[in-house]
Amino acid sequence: MGRELVRVVAAVVIGASALLVYTAFRIQAYGDRDEARPADAIVVLGAAQFNGRASDVFEARLEHAVALYKAGIAPWFVVTGGKEPGDRTTEAATARAYAIAHGVPAKRILVEDRGRNTLESMLAVAAIFRTNHLASAVFVSDRVHILRVLRMATDQGIVAWGSPTTTSPTDTDSSRRAKGLAHELAGLLAYYFGGGQLVDESGISGAP
Repeated sequence: MGRELVRVVAAVVIGASALLVYTAFRIQAYGDRDEARPADAIVVLGAAQFNGRASDVFEARLEHAVALYKAGIAPWFVVTGGKEPGDRTTEAATARAYAIAHGVPAKRILVEDRGRNTLESMLAVAAIFRTNHLASAVFVSDRVHILRVLRMATDQGIVAWGSPTTTSPTDTDSSRRAKGLAHELAGLLAYYFGGGQLVDESGISGAP
């Protein structure tokens, strides 16, 4: 019995390790892929903001999303993200102000400002798409976040492609990248096996 138990435990450990390695590989593969192409909308995922000022991670996403809009990728620009307790404004409002200041017409911006994590934002984005008769989107976030974003978008019936920013500090800083990868591994596994119940985003915001 002891030997059999050891074998079972070893098999579980090996299987779990293989799953983590495979998932990490897929996160990396999708993060290295830019699928930008004509679509109905560009959707930029929210991240931390400080009283209306985008964090360095959020600014990198917004800069890339605005560049895609100016390149004519899509006629609609969708901003997402609610606010943490004590915040004066939302991630979406911060993103909208940034986009307008950088040349995106206000009338072309759609706002999702209630989501507290990626899943909540994606559910709200799907509702916005249905209301406005939109079907496809290019999603902008960090490299490590793209896989989870595309999985959720696809599950909501959106034809989704990813265009990760290449200038996010989560990519240029090794410690932040490691933390982001660990967060995404936990988020994806929670989404796959927990019925969509995600871990707390903790301001990091973030297949198929």
